[in-house]
Amino acid sequence: MTDSSTLPHRLRDALLAAGFTYDAVADLLGGTAHAALARNQTAPGLARTADGSPLATLTRLFLLQTAVTRAEAEAALPDLVDRLAVEGFLETSVGEVRARLDCRPYAAPDAAGDHDLWVASDLTPGLDGLPNRVSADHVLGISSASTSLAQLTLRDDVVSALDLGTGCGVQALHLATHAARVVATDVNARALRLARFNAALNDLTGIEVRDGSYFEPVRDEQFDLIATNPPFVISPGTGERLVYRDSGLPGDRVVEDIVRAAPRHLTPGGWCQVLANWVITQGTPWDERLAGWLGPTDEGIVSDAFVVQREVLDPAAYVELWLADEGATGTPEYLRRYDTWLSWFADQGIEGVGFGWINLRRRPDGAAGDATLRLEEWPYEVEQPIAGAIGAWGDAVDDLAGLDDEALLGARLRVRSDVRQESFGEPGAADPEAIVLRQQRGFRRGHAADTVTAGLVGASDGDLTVGQILDALGQLLDEDAAELRRTYVPVVRDLVADGFLEV
Repeated sequence: MTDSSTLPHRLRDALLAAGFTYDAVADLLGGTAHAALARNQTAPGLARTADGSPLATLTRLFLLQTAVTRAEAEAALPDLVDRLAVEGFLETSVGEVRARLDCRPYAAPDAAGDHDLWVASDLTPGLDGLPNRVSADHVLGISSASTSLAQLTLRDDVVSALDLGTGCGVQALHLATHAARVVATDVNARALRLARFNAALNDLTGIEVRDGSYFEPVRDEQFDLIATNPPFVISPGTGERLVYRDSGLPGDRVVEDIVRAAPRHLTPGGWCQVLANWVITQGTPWDERLAGWLGPTDEGIVSDAFVVQREVLDPAAYVELWLADEGATGTPEYLRRYDTWLSWFADQGIEGVGFGWINLRRRPDGAAGDATLRLEEWPYEVEQPIAGAIGAWGDAVDDLAGLDDEALLGARLRVRSDVRQESFGEPGAADPEAIVLRQQRGFRRGHAADTVTAGLVGASDGDLTVGQILDALGQLLDEDAAELRRTYVPVVRDLVADGFLEV
C-alpha cells in the first residue's frame, strides 16, 4: 500500500460521491440487517443491497464481504478499481471484484456531535460462521474495545496527544479532532501503513505515525493526553502471537509497565487513559495489587489515578473468549490449548481477570498534597461517552485539594443539575423509610441520604455556604450546629468527590 500517493484522497472523493456514510449505510440496511451484521450474519444485508447503486455496492464489498460485478465496482469506484487491486484493497477476476481489505464509515462523536470518518483495516473474520482464523499481523478495525476507549478518552482541546499502539489508527483519528499534534506508534508494519492511509483518507494532516515498541519512539517527549488500548490479553504465550492482542510479556506486565512509565511522558496536568485487563490473584484484592503500580516514579513524579473495574471473568470464561477470538473453536488443537491455558492460570494463582479503565493524571505543577487514588468496582450501566465524568472527577480532586474542613464549610456549592431525589416507603406514610440521591448522567451513582444530607443537597444552589446551610438545618431539626458541622463535612467531601455537588 502506498501511503503517500493520491489514492487516499481519490478514494475519499469516491466514498463521498456514493454517500458512503454511517447513517446512510444504517438506513440502507435497516434495523434487522444492521443488527444481524453486528452478529456477523450477512444474509439480511444482502437482501437489502441488491439494487446495484454505488452505496449498495460499497456496502456489499466492504461490510458484507461479498463479490460484486466489475461494472458495479467501476460505478462505485470510478477509475480506482485496478489501482485499489494493485494496492491490495481489492481482488479482481473475470467480471467480478472482491474486497481484500475493509473500508467502512465510522460515526465518531465529538463536541459538535457525530461526524463521519472512514477506517481501513483487515477484513472482519468469521462472517456467516466461516472460519475466523487471522494472521499474526492482523490489523483489527472498529471493535468494541476501540469504541470503549474512544468513549473514555477526554476530548478537551490539547496541544499534543499520543496514541500508543495505534493499530489501524482509530484513536489517532479521534485525537486529531482536538489535538494540534498527534503521534501514533506501533510495531506492526501493516498497522503503520494502514494508520497512515487512514490519516490521509480522512484528510487529517496532524498525525505522525512512528514505528517502535510502546514509549520507545517518544522516549524524550511529553504529551497532554495519552490514549492506549494495548495488547493486554493474559496468556501463557504458547499459541501464535497475534500482535493486536498479545504483548509477549508475562501476565499483565504490559499494562503495569505502561502505567509505571506513563507519568514521565505526561505534561503537568496531562492524562493517560488505558483500556486494560489485569490479573486477580488468590489472596490479594485487585485494587490493592493495582495500587502498587500507582506510586511516584523514580523521578518523584506524582499522579492521581481513577481506576474502574468494569467486569471480572473467571479463568474458564476468559480462555473461551480469547480462543474464540483467534478462531480456535472447533479446531483439533482447541482442547489442548484450553487445558494448557487453564493450567497456566492455576499455576500462576490467577483466580480471575479484571477488565476496566485506568485513568492517570500527572499532578499539576505546584499542586499540594498526596496523590488521590480511587480504585472501585463499577459493573453498572453508565452514560456513554463516560469521558465527561472522568474529567469531572479530576476537577473535583483539584477543588477538594484546596479546601480544608474550614474552607469547605465556607464554600458555596451547587447540586448537579441531573441529581434527583428518590423516596421509598409505605404508601401514605408521613415520612419515607429511605431517601436516595440519584445521578441521571455520568456514572449514575446513588447516595443513601438521611434528612440532613437531603436537606443540605436540596439547599445547595450556590447562594449559601455549607456552614450556613448546616446551621439552618440544626435550628430546623433542633440539632447541635457544631456537631452537625463535624459530622457532615466528610459527607459533603464525599458528595463533591462523587459528583453530586460542585464547587
